[in-house]
Amino acid sequence: MSTGVPPEVLLVMPARPEGVGVVRQALAGVADALDFDASVLADMKMAVTEACTNVVVHAYDDEGMLEVEMLAGEDGLTIVVRDFGTGIQPRPARSGAAALGLGLPLIAALSDAFELRGSAGTGTEVRMTFAYARETDPAEVNPVPGTIGNDGRWDPDA
Repeated sequence: MSTGVPPEVLLVMPARPEGVGVVRQALAGVADALDFDASVLADMKMAVTEACTNVVVHAYDDEGMLEVEMLAGEDGLTIVVRDFGTGIQPRPARSGAAALGLGLPLIAALSDAFELRGSAGTGTEVRMTFAYARETDPAEVNPVPGTIGNDGRWDPDA
């Protein structure tokens, strides 16, 4: 019996590694209900895993919460991964490597739309949308502008 109401899921849990698997399973269920193509589901799982892992590894000095929201809209599924931790902050570069790493550019390349919100001390929200029907590879049309500035905020113009 279908009610015609698109799925909406909110998961709130401690930011621990085992929670990432729970989020992936919930995502698989939602994607199945929405009849996503397997290749798009693979992109969603990788992007969401990366965003959740960032929360587990970087968001808190001690303990904190991971929040994941999945919202089905007319054109696609929007997934929001948020924390209430230290926010995105510049990290010392190790052996000359970029301080940001590959996580956020990877998420942006896999998703059809990507937005990063937050600042140092206020937590972070990664919002990614995956279209039901893709005509092109999002990595070709969704380059990631910007980097993290000296103040710890994302600077889209850098």
